[in-house]
Amino acid sequence: MSVDLKEKAVALLSTTTISFAADDDTILYTVPAGKRCVLSHAVIVAADADTGSTITIGQSGATTDFLAANTLSNIAAQYDAVVVRPIPNTTPLKSKSYAAATVIKATVASNGGAAGGTLYLFGFLY
Repeated sequence: MSVDLKEKAVALLSTTTISFAADDDTILYTVPAGKRCVLSHAVIVAADADTGSTITIGQSGATTDFLAANTLSNIAAQYDAVVVRPIPNTTPLKSKSYAAATVIKATVASNGGAAGGTLYLFGFLY
C-alpha cells in the first residue's frame, strides 16, 4: 500500500485574522470533501497585549472539543506568540478526527485583547 507522507505530515491548515477585542466565533477551516482532519496545535500571534481573553477551538456546535478554554493572560505585547494545544498534565493527549465538511471554529470569550491577531492552525489530513 502506497502512503503519501506529505499528506500525513502536520502542516499549516489555515491562517486567520481573529479579534480578541470582542466575544465572537471565527471560522478557521473546513475539512475538504473525502478527507478527515486531525488537529495538532494552533499558534496565536497577538495584535497587542491581552488582559485575559479566553479561546476555545473545535467543530461548529462543539467548539471546545479540541481545545478547552485557555486564558491568554501571558500575552504581554504586540507580536507575542503562544502555542495552544490540549495537553493534560497526567492523562494521554486526546484529539479529534473531523469528517469531511466539518467546520472548525475558534470562540473568543472574556475578551481583553485587541483586534487583528492571527491564528495559525496546524493538523493533517488523511
